[in-house]
Amino acid sequence: MDIMLICGAFLAGFIAQRCNLPPLVGFLLAGFTLNAFGFESNNAISEIADLGVTLLLFTIGLKLDVKVLLSKEIWGGATLHNVASTAFFSLCLFGLQAIGVSLFADMPFSQLVILGFALSFSSTVFAIKALQDNGEINSTYGTMAIGILVMQDIFAVAFLTVSTGKIPEWYAIFLFALPLVRPLFYKVLDKVGHGELLVLCGIFFALVVGAGLFELVGVKGDLGALILGMLLAGHSKASELSKSLFNLKEMFLVCFFLNIGLSEQPTMAGLILALVFMLLLPAKGLLYYVILDRFKFRIRTSLLTSLTLFNYSEFGLIVGGLAYKEGWISGDIMVSIALAVSISFVLAAPLNRFSNSIYRRSATWLKEHSDSKIHIRDQAINIGQSQILVLGMGRIGTGAYDELSERHGDICLGIEIRNDTSEHHAKHQRNILCGDVTDSDFWEKVQNLEQIKLILLAIPNNKGNRYALEQLRLRGYTGKIAAIAEYQDQVDQFIELGADAAFNIYREAGSGFARHVCDTLSPQFASKNNLKQ
Repeated sequence: MDIMLICGAFLAGFIAQRCNLPPLVGFLLAGFTLNAFGFESNNAISEIADLGVTLLLFTIGLKLDVKVLLSKEIWGGATLHNVASTAFFSLCLFGLQAIGVSLFADMPFSQLVILGFALSFSSTVFAIKALQDNGEINSTYGTMAIGILVMQDIFAVAFLTVSTGKIPEWYAIFLFALPLVRPLFYKVLDKVGHGELLVLCGIFFALVVGAGLFELVGVKGDLGALILGMLLAGHSKASELSKSLFNLKEMFLVCFFLNIGLSEQPTMAGLILALVFMLLLPAKGLLYYVILDRFKFRIRTSLLTSLTLFNYSEFGLIVGGLAYKEGWISGDIMVSIALAVSISFVLAAPLNRFSNSIYRRSATWLKEHSDSKIHIRDQAINIGQSQILVLGMGRIGTGAYDELSERHGDICLGIEIRNDTSEHHAKHQRNILCGDVTDSDFWEKVQNLEQIKLILLAIPNNKGNRYALEQLRLRGYTGKIAAIAEYQDQVDQFIELGADAAFNIYREAGSGFARHVCDTLSPQFASKNNLKQ
């Protein structure tokens, strides 16, 4: 059976990828197809799926700025949407009950509200996977979406705690002392090196110190993994730790999406109700857009955030599962939630993949705020008198910036998407601006782009570099463009897209190392003829 599950998941994921869809769509469809042939979920698949979600939330925490959660657009936007969305779904369900839909016949209004609450959530797993696939997890709309999702997770944990009547143990209050132990965690990270022990250390922090400790005191373990990741986010190895866990997390998440399809046997009544839920989904997305627009974000940020959150959530399944166990909803309704979650993933996957195209087509009829009123996090930037742009100020971008500044003087400008990284470079006297270069509006609002003679694409994500290149060509930029790539086929793709040069970072690192050795040590070597003598 396990071999069939692996084969089915791989085949479906591969087909989805070849159809320009995220592989997770294939995994979902594989689950339902295998379920139809008699395969069922088991404890091993469920446990691996849970591990994947826990590691996912831990890695989110490693990249999360706590200050983002405290901003009014995050906690205010998440709260407003949760209340408005719950009210909307509850009233719609009440309407279905009023017209005689049998599934809701005996449900009091309070239980309809609980079901509406379950439908108000958006999927953390799907959204972050989509953001990672698009290379925009650190974009303005990406951080907005993640912040809202984290707040929704907190709402869900609070609901589960109250509904089950299971309150945390009295000694859970000591969890507030975890920041005091952070120096010890940092020392452990300093000592584990960079190999397999770092991966094991990450698993230890996520599953034992995070999830395990929180579950021990009666708090949901996933929340613990997220919080522990946030505690470690300030360490210099946080990014490396996140990358080291990436493939392991991705492998475990295959089971998460596969498990959704394997867990429930669709029924006709459940399928019809799921389709009704899907008809209500656009209103949920519209609520996201309207609320974010009220905070004066640009059209692109509001629209792409809404598309990222345009789905139903695995937390809805958890809340629905609790309601089913308590006898508040029927099995058919539970199946319909599972189907709605799955169908929403299948629908949202291509929407997220082509979200920038959707924005470009809709921007012509959506009204933009005036520049003076746009939210400070979303305003356009001025490049000043710079002649060289370095897009992405990670290790490679920083090295390129420093080398070019040494050769040509103060004519370089670095563009970085992360606020903390931008602040770090500013402290080291580098010319740095915070902005999202994958945003098509960014390039539309750059003044005097023609004065830029050279642009280096050094974003640590191939899709981000590729999209930035496409935006530059659409803008009509005629200067020189160079890009970094991890693989030779990516080098070829950049050249085909119009880059003047593309460099394999691993090959160039080797030749750069050799040049540095020769320049620094000036070694003298005998000729082969002299050696033979």
